[in-house]
Order: sequence, then C-alpha cells, then structure tokens
Amino acid sequence: MILQLDPTIMVETPLGTGQTLFIIDYGMHQNTCWVIALKDSGIIKHFDCNDVILSTNYTYGLNLRHHGFNDKMPENDK
Repeated sequence: MILQLDPTIMVETPLGTGQTLFIIDYGMHQNTCWVIALKDSGIIKHFDCNDVILSTNYTYGLNLRHHGFNDKMPENDK
C-alpha cells in the first residue's frame, strides 16, 4: 500500500531534514519505507521507518524534547 501525505510532514533523516512525500507499507513482515525529498539537495531518497524522526514544530509543540526543550514545556504538555 502506498500512502501519499497531504499535507506533507518535515522529518529528520541520517542525510538531513526532508519532506515526506509517500509512505510505502509492504506488510507486517517488513518495515515501512518513507519516500523523502531532502531539503538541502532536493534529492528523493527511500528511508526505513527506523531512520525517520519527526522534525521539531515549535508552533504545535511537536518533538521539542529532541532539541532539549523538555524543561521549558508546561507541565501538562510533558
């Protein structure tokens, strides 16, 4: 199954920040494959789901701990 993300999401990969275009699910015996356009080069690469981390989004408070903001978050958001 191929899922096109709309809207796309920004993620961190071993090759840098990128925009997720598609997620490919091959079934329960294999990890999902993320198709990502890299921000700096525009190159489109495939990544295993274990290599993808959601980028920090300060507006929505997503993944703030990844950048060391856990002590600045309100108690109810931890």
